[in-house]
Formats: sequence, structure tokens, C-alpha cells
Amino acid sequence: MLRSDARDNRERILEAARAVFATEGLDVPMREIARRAGVGPATLYRRFPTKELLATEAFADQMRACYTIVDEGLADPDPWHGFARVIQRLCELHAHDRGFTAAFVSAFPHAVDFATDRAQTLASIAELIRRAQDAGQVRSDVVLDDVIILLMANNGIQARTPAARIAASKRFATLALQGLRA
Repeated sequence: MLRSDARDNRERILEAARAVFATEGLDVPMREIARRAGVGPATLYRRFPTKELLATEAFADQMRACYTIVDEGLADPDPWHGFARVIQRLCELHAHDRGFTAAFVSAFPHAVDFATDRAQTLASIAELIRRAQDAGQVRSDVVLDDVIILLMANNGIQARTPAARIAASKRFATLALQGLRA
């Protein structure tokens, strides 16, 4: 169990790493991450001896967020509401992300079992689509690849500020959902 100051340092480091990786990619020096977290390099390296370990932990939080979003969608008794919330929240999560997931997977392909996690998440999204189609709420011709394309397109949204990117992503999700609705 970490002391409270050590736990706070760890969280500040992860927060800084997520922010810098999301906006600037994985090439940012570890010293810059330490500076942004307000800790010394020794503290950073004591918690995360390599950039791969730091990126893996930062990525794990994002994967958990993604799973939570999809699980909550599956738990919703209203198939359309569950499906729509998943699309909206994943688009927003990716708007905050700025391509970190893609950068991480290409830079550290073996750090986490991404293929298994991705397959599991996609199967859950396919189940959401099927439920909403069975309820007559999603067009019958919608397939999982359509949602993947939607998320890829969302990742391509460019804006001058993070707030503008998030607003554009929300608008995009709303328009996309209108096109998917039966």
C-alpha cells in the first residue's frame, strides 16, 4: 500500500503522462513528464522505470474507461439508449485522446494484450447493435464495421482547442446516431 503522498505523486505522474501523450505523442522525454507532474525525475523513475511501463499504465486506465462505457451500455434496459450512450461516450473519450491509443499500440504492441481486449470490446458493441436492431431502433443494415468507421472518423476531428474538439465530437456523434437510427 502506497503512502498518501506517494499515491498522489503516482496519480499526478499518470495524469501528466496521459495529457502529454495525448497531445504530443510518445516521444516526449520522461523529464518533461516529471516536470509537468511537479515531481523530480527520480520520483518518476522510481514509480515507472521505463516509458513503456508508464505508457502501459496510462493506457490501462483508458482501456478500463472504455470497458466501463461499453458495460454500462449493455446494462441499459433500453437498447437504443444503451447503444447511443456508448457511441457518444466513446467519441468523447477519443476526442480527449488525440490518437494516444493508436500511438501506444504501434509503439508498444506487446505491452498489453490489446487484441484480446479489442475483440472483447467489439463483441460487446456488436451485441449492442444486435439488441437495438432487434428492438427496431437501429437500421437493419448497420454492422460493426460501421461503428468502427464512425469511431475512426471521430478520431480525425481537428480543432484549435480541446474544448472545440470535444464539442465537434459530440456534434459528430449526434449526427452519426441520426444516420444509424431506424
